[in-house]
Amino acid sequence: MSRGLHLDTYLLAFDTRAQSLEDRTRAGFLVRAAALAELAERGAVVEGGAGRVEVVSAEATDDRVLDGVLAELAGRPRRWKSWIRRGRDETLEAVEQRLAMLGVVTMADRDPYGPVVAQRAVAMVDPREALDLQVRVAEVARGGSPVDGVGFGDAVLVALAAHGRVRLVLSGKERKANAERIAAFTERVGERAPGLAKAVGGLGLTMVAAQGGMGGS
Repeated sequence: MSRGLHLDTYLLAFDTRAQSLEDRTRAGFLVRAAALAELAERGAVVEGGAGRVEVVSAEATDDRVLDGVLAELAGRPRRWKSWIRRGRDETLEAVEQRLAMLGVVTMADRDPYGPVVAQRAVAMVDPREALDLQVRVAEVARGGSPVDGVGFGDAVLVALAAHGRVRLVLSGKERKANAERIAAFTERVGERAPGLAKAVGGLGLTMVAAQGGMGGS
């Protein structure tokens, strides 16, 4: 059962063998984009003039991560791409805290007398939750079922895994072999916000531009 796109996206990017994220910087972009897609799907935000994000409902979502992102969006209007880049580290840590509260992961306590670290170590309580999701999303991306028969959530997860180059889900060869299907799923992301689909489709370039170059193919 999905706990939310932003939380499922974190699981997609989690390497259960290493008990850590495959790439923490990359995961920050992905969970941020997933949170925006979820808010758009809920109807809390829409794409207004000049492709800028507008909040139409500031009601609490019962999810601290989404509420935090929504509060940010209520400020200065920006385009989807800008919102994906902004606040991604804070959103990533908020996602980890949320998953810890739900009992999906554990987070190491900070040592008040130890060295300052950027983030706490995170471990998956039941690795099968991440593995099963990674396998399912990979099957959707490669499968023969009609794209329009796939739910919005799975369409978003496929698009994020593909354009975010999550190798735990799809290899470079698999992305190329299923390029047309991935493009169709990416279009589905724009059902409520066309600019969001464009921003997700350009995630690879956005991550490189923001970080001055990232590894992965």
